[in-house]
Amino acid sequence: MSRTALIDYGAGNLASAARALAAAGADVVVTDDPTIIAAADRIVLPGQGAFDQCIGALLAKPGLKDALEHAVLRQFRPFLGICVGMQLLADVGLEHGEHQGLGWIGGECAPLQTSARLPHMGWNQVVPRRPHPVLEPLAAGAHLYFAHSYVLNPPAAHALAACDHGAPFTAAVGKDTIIGVQFHPEKSQAVGLGVLKAFLEWRP
Repeated sequence: MSRTALIDYGAGNLASAARALAAAGADVVVTDDPTIIAAADRIVLPGQGAFDQCIGALLAKPGLKDALEHAVLRQFRPFLGICVGMQLLADVGLEHGEHQGLGWIGGECAPLQTSARLPHMGWNQVVPRRPHPVLEPLAAGAHLYFAHSYVLNPPAAHALAACDHGAPFTAAVGKDTIIGVQFHPEKSQAVGLGVLKAFLEWRP
């Protein structure tokens, strides 16, 4: 069985994410060890809180960014970013100032411009915009769980799915062996479990 590294950088809901990945069939290890991460077959980067706090916590772990870039950008291992873990794929984040992101997808992470109440919390429909193996479990009308006020505005070519909370926003992005989702699959019951299982079975 391939090994899935769930990245522990002090900024994610690790317990529920680890349980959900295991339930989906993953051999999952929760780790911040660059050696383990660089050798992992799959990478999952969770994220909760603010962009600046999360990117700061990630960069503060010695060797973590280099290990992620080795595994994902040079070894082309499948990568899943969840919530702020997706937002960190931006070039820049605008939460609490301007902060450089990982830049793997591009675009910027900015406040969701909506007249609806923020944060956007709860279940909402996700509509795929282009086919992707990891999003195949999202049947028409599928609802998933969100908790956020900021969104990644990616290059159009990398937007995979959309949602609407008083205004449309990107709910999933993808490029090469990288995919990110704004929703929390680990909190989205059967549909979310299906997304995680599809990620584990994805052979990009």
